[in-house]
Formats: sequence, structure tokens, C-alpha cells
Amino acid sequence: MTVTAVRKDPQSLTMTLEAEFDASAERVWQLWADPRQLERWWGPPTYPATFTKHDLAPGGRAEYHMTGPDGDQPRGYWNIVETDPPHRLIVKDGFANDDGTPNDDMPHNEFRVTIDEVEGGRTRMSIENIFPSAEAMEQLIAMGMEDGLTQAVGQIDAILADGAVGAARES
Repeated sequence: MTVTAVRKDPQSLTMTLEAEFDASAERVWQLWADPRQLERWWGPPTYPATFTKHDLAPGGRAEYHMTGPDGDQPRGYWNIVETDPPHRLIVKDGFANDDGTPNDDMPHNEFRVTIDEVEGGRTRMSIENIFPSAEAMEQLIAMGMEDGLTQAVGQIDAILADGAVGAARES
């Protein structure tokens, strides 16, 4: 499996997932930069994502929904804070209502993606989630955030192995 560690730190209000891949940093960045590739892994296998907006420029926004096994479609959005391709992405992450507006009844968080090449031609990707409060951290983890993110990132090796840059998720 690609995921090498998941660390939760209630004192710093963070949960950090680390993974390593047999690919260049640029190739791993493309998994974020190309919405069709992102759809192939963002979300666990039982809740695949569909991105309806995808602008990773600072000040940009990405909007998506996930489709559950019973047809439910929870929505989310990212407000893009910072990008430094192919090494860094900082996002304000939130849940959205059906009309795409922020759902302020649900907790928001920030995540920071760091992509660095390591020895042997491998690349390490870190996704650090930063929560606004202990309550928000507890609620999101209780909702399955750790397992969902681990399952989602666990799908990346297959995407890298098939070499199909830009291929859409198969139905």
C-alpha cells in the first residue's frame, strides 16, 4: 500500500497522512492538477468524486460531489490558498450545500499537500489536515475522515501503474 503513516496530534489539531510512490514529483502533482485523474482517487472506492469546477490557482476554487453506494451525493469545495507546482498545495476545505454554498453547519479545515522526491526515484506526498478546534477534529475523524483518506490515497498506485494520464475513472 502507498500509505506509510497516519499521525493524529490533538495538541496541534492535525492529522497527517504520508504516502510514497514510484513516480516523479511532477507525475504525483498531476494527480491533483488534472480533475479527471483526481476523480479516480479522491474519495474512498465506495464514494467516488466528480469535480464540477477545478481551478487550482491561488484564489481559485474546486467543487465536487461524491456519489455513495445508495446514490447520495455529499458535496464539498476547496478554496485554493497557495500552489507551488509540483511541490505544494494549500486548500481551505469545506462541505457544501446542494446549491454549492458553504455548509456552515459542518466543520471546515485546511489541508496542506507537500510533494517531495526522495531517493530511489520515489516521491513522498504528505497531506496535513489542520482543524480549527478539537471538536471539529473529533467530528471529522468520527465521520470516517482517516479511513476515507487512507482508502482514497490507496488507489493512487493503480493510477500510476496504468500510465493513463488524464484517463477518467471507469464506471
